[in-house]
Amino acid sequence: MTSMNKYLRDLESLSFSDLLFAVLAGVTGVAGSYAAAGYTPRFIVAPIDATVVRLTPGSVVTFVIQNVGEAGHLLHIALSFVVAIGLLALTAILGLYIGQRFDRPVVGIGLAGVLAWGLTSSITAQPSLAVGTAVPVTLWTAIGSTSLFSPAHDPSRRRVLASSAGALAFIGASFGFGQLLRDTETDNSGTAEMDDEVATLMQDAEAKSLGIEGDIPGLVSSFEEFYNVDIAEFDPELSPEDWSLTITGEVGADVTVTFDELTDMPTERRFVTLRCVGEDLNGQKLDTAVWTGTPIKPLLEEADPGGECGCAMLRAADDYFVQFPIEALEDGFLAWGMNGQSLPQSHGHPVRVLIPGHWGETNVKWLSEIELLDEEMDGYWEQRGWHGTGPVNTVAKLWSTTTLEDGSVEIAGHAYAGTRGVERVEVSIDGGETWRNAELSEPLPGDDVWRQWRYEFEPDGSHDVVVRATDGTGTVQPEDRSDSFPSGATGWVRKTVN
Repeated sequence: MTSMNKYLRDLESLSFSDLLFAVLAGVTGVAGSYAAAGYTPRFIVAPIDATVVRLTPGSVVTFVIQNVGEAGHLLHIALSFVVAIGLLALTAILGLYIGQRFDRPVVGIGLAGVLAWGLTSSITAQPSLAVGTAVPVTLWTAIGSTSLFSPAHDPSRRRVLASSAGALAFIGASFGFGQLLRDTETDNSGTAEMDDEVATLMQDAEAKSLGIEGDIPGLVSSFEEFYNVDIAEFDPELSPEDWSLTITGEVGADVTVTFDELTDMPTERRFVTLRCVGEDLNGQKLDTAVWTGTPIKPLLEEADPGGECGCAMLRAADDYFVQFPIEALEDGFLAWGMNGQSLPQSHGHPVRVLIPGHWGETNVKWLSEIELLDEEMDGYWEQRGWHGTGPVNTVAKLWSTTTLEDGSVEIAGHAYAGTRGVERVEVSIDGGETWRNAELSEPLPGDDVWRQWRYEFEPDGSHDVVVRATDGTGTVQPEDRSDSFPSGATGWVRKTVN
């Protein structure tokens, strides 16, 4: 205990400038990792971010989704940067301490570099790229080693200012190198040539879109428009050559299929709409694309599913997992194309799953395994209090309010009800007292597709506009509002129009 107290007192003897240099070493170490790896899973922050996401309590996740929204991911990535900087700064602190404690600055400097390299290697599993972290940590530990300077002249203030400026320059250069690496890396996603069938489907969708004056998506969303939500900041990097899907667990025989084998199977093109369970009632995480892929059912039949629960767990390369009833899976689709191009990395390249009528986050990206279960298990979001898989709620969105040249007002949006389809959208301009049918776009082919709607009226003051949809079973969108947690937002969308 006496020895431990002595070492703690020695650590306390480190000056403020020593600690500042340690922080500079941590910051530049993270920048060096970015310069070497780019904004990829090989960047030191990426595995830390995955751990932060995995360890964050479900109640905190739900609070952030409901109260912070899309910017919530900035909180966990910021925390991950802080953790990475702190860990690398700690290696510099140990180096500075050893150098001063034993009057061996070179030993301390070398120790800091070795520790930074070893730490980064263990976190990223990229020993060669870890050199990009170790070099700046070593350099700023060396600059911060007070024993390298003459005791007769204390340049600490000047040294701190110069080193801070040097650190900023290094960070800027590292950002440039990281961006250059990011821009020059080969990405095979989103680059395939559009085939004639997809082109025809997209032309059909454009022809069926309503002539809406307001700025809303057409019936097919572009890559840029299509919403994107993931559990972590860094997407897995998978090539078609390295990808395979295994169906295992309670099966008659395991089935493994490679990308080439999958794409050689009978191919289909489908319109499919996805909606995020965590969005606000009138939020814009609702989009549609033309997806290219193949049905899951033949692969399931080949595996001969067993198990008592009639359910399966779908697992992804980013450690995400969702349970589905096998009955729902049989209608599912393994997609490798989106709008006539290869599936973009952010949407699950090379292969994702699409299960008709289910919430967007259950349509697993970067699919790697389907495990047939003997008993039910909670999926990723169910473990955090959400209801998991299940049919989406019916909704009519009010996304556009436009005053036309003749003075009338056009209101418009999209409506979606999963596989039940949208039969009708109604509009009230008096708070729900009276209702009129809106104009609907012709339905696109498919069982799980949205529709556009629009309605014009002559304004005479302030109007309490309300919209609601009726699904294909004749069920009207419920009036009572609820938050997105735990099973998706419900209620009529309202807006005051002057």
